[in-house]
Amino acid sequence: MTVRALMVSAPRSGGGKTTLTVALLAAFKRRGLRVSAIKTGPDYIDPAFHAAITGRYGLNIDSWCMPPDLQACLLQAAGHDADLVIVESAMGLFDGLTGPEGARGSPSDIAARFGIPVLLVLDVSGQGQSVGPIAKGFASWHPDVTIAGVVLNRVASPRHVRLTTGAIEAAGLAACGALMRQAGQSLPERHLGLVQAREHGALTDWIEKLADKAEQELDLDSVLALAAPVAAMPVTAELTRHAVLSPPGQRIAVAEDDAFSFLYGHLAMFWRQAGAELVPFSPLADEVPDESCDVCWLPGGYPELHAGGLAQARHFISGLQHFSRTRPVHGECGGYMVLGQCLEDAEGKKHAMSGLLAHSTSFARRKLNLGYREATLRADTVLGKAGSRLRGHEFHYASVLDAGEDAPLADLVAGDGTPLGACGGRRGLVSGSFFHVLACNDTAF
Repeated sequence: MTVRALMVSAPRSGGGKTTLTVALLAAFKRRGLRVSAIKTGPDYIDPAFHAAITGRYGLNIDSWCMPPDLQACLLQAAGHDADLVIVESAMGLFDGLTGPEGARGSPSDIAARFGIPVLLVLDVSGQGQSVGPIAKGFASWHPDVTIAGVVLNRVASPRHVRLTTGAIEAAGLAACGALMRQAGQSLPERHLGLVQAREHGALTDWIEKLADKAEQELDLDSVLALAAPVAAMPVTAELTRHAVLSPPGQRIAVAEDDAFSFLYGHLAMFWRQAGAELVPFSPLADEVPDESCDVCWLPGGYPELHAGGLAQARHFISGLQHFSRTRPVHGECGGYMVLGQCLEDAEGKKHAMSGLLAHSTSFARRKLNLGYREATLRADTVLGKAGSRLRGHEFHYASVLDAGEDAPLADLVAGDGTPLGACGGRRGLVSGSFFHVLACNDTAF
């Protein structure tokens, strides 16, 4: 299958990639195109906005966590039955680890490997003709990365449009439009990024307004013409199978609400393809894991914002405790926090959690933990056999008040190879850590 794709990228985070991606998806869908999207790097929040528009899984693709076969498999999944795939990059286009080349976790790795043209969005606030050299530098930086066009963002006036557009054209690049600066264009943010799509009552209206803006201020025909066919890469079924985390059970109870929503779309997709059934329940609504399930998965999310409500959800707490006596329970990041003894909220108030593991965590004593991680499991768990290596990331502000005395879940190494020591905990059938898994790494890339 041949997929037409275009990457939306920028020199830095906060430059307008998500706004432009959402605007393009909505505008092209309005034209009757079957649109799809995929996000480079670890991220739950932006793919949820993609899914709200496309009605498809919110997928991720990553060159450090995933071998090339798995990357190709996910790109093909995004392109299935679609006319256009928009790849939204994380960070800046060339940002990532220092090595190895082609597997740095950089968006440019994906663009180069699959020959995906890049639509560069430039925040031109406070700039005039200087945007030309910036664009030209990006266009000449990597021989295998093609900057096919530029969209100017946060433009102040018609005169500003003329100055910046002229500079882009003088740099030999196609100017595909200018998004004018206006109040209310950006979505609200919190400590882990944008406020989640599921929490916006006016999300549909915001998306429609962005589609209007794209139609008025962008040359959509030119943007669409930039997308290039991406030839299907051969995918080795055996390697892909070893790179994908196996379903932790046949029927998986998955916590899903405003406190628990960070389940990677590709995991849910692959688990269902393997024949597993995901059975959602809401801890915030005081629901319990369904008794017909054979494993419970507590994803990350924002339990620190709902600690009081979770502590009062006694039916959920007792039901989770009952479930864990006979079946595995695993928690990632926010889920791990709820498995502990207590969670201290931003105001310093401590709330009792499930007590299935011995640790306690705090959101009052914030410390950013962010980066790629490789985890080597210390024992057999729902994540795999002892010695299995998993790749993923950490992204949280919570700190550990008391580590407790549970056996560690895994040993962590940072993306640059720095040993980080033991992580998480396991007791009986319960396990968890701040580590989010994206893929397995038991086969050499």
